[in-house]
Order: sequence, then C-alpha cells, then structure tokens
Amino acid sequence: MAQQELYERMLAVALEEARYGLVEGGIPIGAALFRRSGELVSRGHNRRVQQGDPSVHAETDAFRRAGRQRSYRDMVMVTTLAPCWYCSGLVRQFGFGTLVVGESRTFAGGLDWLRENGVEVIDLDSRECRELLEGYIAEHSEVWNEDIGED
Repeated sequence: MAQQELYERMLAVALEEARYGLVEGGIPIGAALFRRSGELVSRGHNRRVQQGDPSVHAETDAFRRAGRQRSYRDMVMVTTLAPCWYCSGLVRQFGFGTLVVGESRTFAGGLDWLRENGVEVIDLDSRECRELLEGYIAEHSEVWNEDIGED
C-alpha cells in the first residue's frame, strides 16, 4: 500500500471520530494513534463541550486511550485539524515521529514549530475535514472561539 493511501485510511478513522463528536454536540475534531505499520492503537475526539473539561481535545483523548507506551517515536498521531499549542506540546513532549493532519487552513496551530523540532508533518489538506469544521464554526462560533482561546 502506498504511503499516501495509508495516511488517508488513517485519517478516515480520525474523521469518523470527528463525526461522533458532532453527533454528541461537541466540536468535530477527531484523532487516532497508529503504529507505522498502520495498526490502530487508539482513537478519540474533542470532548471539551460534552465533559465540560477544557483539556479533552481530540489528540489528548486518543493519547489517553492509548495507555502507557514504551515509546512514541514510531507512532503516528493523526488528527483532522492542525493541533493547537497544547496538543502540539503533547506531540513534542512524547516524541511522536510523525503527525498526519487532515487540514490546517482553518487553524494552523503549531505545525511550523513541530517541523522545526524534527516532527515529520504530513498535511493532507482534506476538503472533507475543512468543510465539517467550517460548518460547525459557522453555527457555533462562540464555542470555537472559546476552544482556541479567543473571545
């Protein structure tokens, strides 16, 4: 299987999680952790609204659900949106070698910083990811602005 196709299959899992979050009334951002081979380790979605917890972003949800790992260097973090600074810090702190992003047009987060610090960042520029989030932002701008730290 070609690398691009593998990344797209991984993103499909994160996108499914984003849709779960939307159905639950939350922000439609999803994430998943994989081994380089493509084996799914865990998955999660932004649950900040649902749980009233500002720290439950998609990446942190997937990370927590993965449980303790010996190393993250050979793991791939996949997320439907470029990670915020909080989640970028998680990727860097635990040494993920690869980050696959569904899109970064809506929000660029810490992608440049991650690249500068040796993380391989693959941005798939997914129209589907972008449209899902843009639709949510149009209807719930106050929740989105709260989530990214804007008034």
